[in-house]
Amino acid sequence: MLSISLGFNSDSKPNLIHRSEYGMVSKICLPTPLKIRVEPVGKWFEKYCLLVRGTEDESEEESEEEEEKDIELEDWPELPNLDPKEWKDQDHYAVLGLRKIRYRASAKQVKSAHKAAVLKHHPDKRRAAGAMVPADSDSDYFSCITHAYEILGDRVKRRAFDSVDPLFDDDIPSNNKQNKQNFINVFGPVFEMNSRWSNKKPVPLLGNMDSTFEDVDGFYSFWYNFDSWREYSYLDEEDKEKAEDAYERRWMEKQNRSERQKRKKEEMQRIRQLVDNAYACDPRIKLFRENEKKRKEEEKANKLAAARKLVEEKQAEENKKKERERLEKEKLEQERVKQQQAAKKAKEKEKKAMKKEKQKLDNFCKERNYFQESEAEKLKMIDQLSHLMISMSLVEIIELNKDVISSKDNKEAGDKIKSKLNDFQKKLDAEKQQHLEAASKKKSGEQKTNSKDDWVYEDVQLLIKAVNLFPAGTEGRWEVVAKYINTHSQTGKQRVGKECLGRAKNLRDTELKAKANQKVFERFQENQKTSSGKKVDEVEISQRYDAPKPWNSDEQRLLEQALKTYPSSTPQRWDKIAETVGSRTKKECMLRYKDLVEMVKAKKSVQADKTKK
Repeated sequence: MLSISLGFNSDSKPNLIHRSEYGMVSKICLPTPLKIRVEPVGKWFEKYCLLVRGTEDESEEESEEEEEKDIELEDWPELPNLDPKEWKDQDHYAVLGLRKIRYRASAKQVKSAHKAAVLKHHPDKRRAAGAMVPADSDSDYFSCITHAYEILGDRVKRRAFDSVDPLFDDDIPSNNKQNKQNFINVFGPVFEMNSRWSNKKPVPLLGNMDSTFEDVDGFYSFWYNFDSWREYSYLDEEDKEKAEDAYERRWMEKQNRSERQKRKKEEMQRIRQLVDNAYACDPRIKLFRENEKKRKEEEKANKLAAARKLVEEKQAEENKKKERERLEKEKLEQERVKQQQAAKKAKEKEKKAMKKEKQKLDNFCKERNYFQESEAEKLKMIDQLSHLMISMSLVEIIELNKDVISSKDNKEAGDKIKSKLNDFQKKLDAEKQQHLEAASKKKSGEQKTNSKDDWVYEDVQLLIKAVNLFPAGTEGRWEVVAKYINTHSQTGKQRVGKECLGRAKNLRDTELKAKANQKVFERFQENQKTSSGKKVDEVEISQRYDAPKPWNSDEQRLLEQALKTYPSSTPQRWDKIAETVGSRTKKECMLRYKDLVEMVKAKKSVQADKTKK
């Protein structure tokens, strides 16, 4: 949208002087002008859009000097020999005499060239000059001039023709040694020539060998993202204007669009190849890489130096810290040694003082024959006094010496010492009595526990079986044994681990074992008499009901391996397992398997109870 103002001053109203035909003068006051917003349409709208987008054609960006400069038209000798029917394949710039300046010609110059060509080659002008002119205007070469102006005089059609300019060289320099040596002179003109297709202005130039890294990087970034306005609608093979209906027109448009996209893709590949070749041949890139490599190496060296310095500083700090710790440790050690020496000296001093006081007390008593008359009483007194002095501290001995020495006579001193000995003896007797009472209580408690024997035959058998199932080393063995007995017992009596342990110790006695075996033997005899009436050999009975032979580690390992090798679906599984173990029968293997299952269940049950607690 554009804003247009009439340009009047808003503070004052413009006046218009009107003179009538009779000479009378009158003043007319015009209203205040208004600002009106208008929208560009037609060719002005197209011009406005091109200006906003920055894609205005170069031919319309010429300076005033080029606009006003008169061009010298070039005569083309082949013009009269052109075939009007092949006008689309002709060089329209050459037809109008603009062969040299071509796409750089402005719209005004194209118009002037067409005007000059018309004045020179119009059929009427040639007839007037006596030249032979065909009667059919379509077969005269003048129609080529008309078609050329139709193309170059229209902005869109001219851009389409410029895109396929027959004189434009699409070749690109290759990547070879010669082009690398003469890089600027070889690739510079090519990039400058291809810059005409860019939608973005200004287009960066290749530069020279002294160009900075930023300029070179910006150049390649621009060309690797090149935005080309070049299009190939001029080469459309299908003329949609000749279509008979809308369906055929759409089909022609689809075919033309496909060909344009294909050519556009090839053009972009050509530009990309040009940039790749230039990048590969550019000696500046190699120089920049070397500089970048040096810079990185310097940075790396600086980082390593900084890291090394940091490590050295850290190491120095650690050394200082260790030195401080060492000095502190030595100081503490010296203080500890001093304290030990002081304590040792104090202890020795105390020991000497103690020895001195004991000797003093002993000498005092010795001088007085230990206050006894008979030799036996004297020896007893010496022994008691020795024990008393061992139990007394230095302070107590000093006080006793003072007390004894300050006595009036020997009898009073003797009474004091005897009183002290009596107190010491009473203390010893009291401590001895306490120990005896504690020992008797413990013994009576154990006897009471042992006397409380409410184990029935079935529970004893369960205990023997559980002890065999859960050998020594089982975690929480006796709790597991108690849990097993409580689970399988029919009496309802709940056992604890300590109780099971005590009963198991009693079962070690040979007499108890003999009684248990005898009961088993008697029960077996009764069962045999009831069932078959046959007598069984006593040796066979003892073999069946004696304690089972324990499984060693090798047999246990072979059993576990056989259980894994022969799963439950294996025919005659237990025969194969017994054969694998070797030293055990089929029944023993089955019983051991059941015992293992019971053991696992009992362990899990105990662990579950511990978790709940």
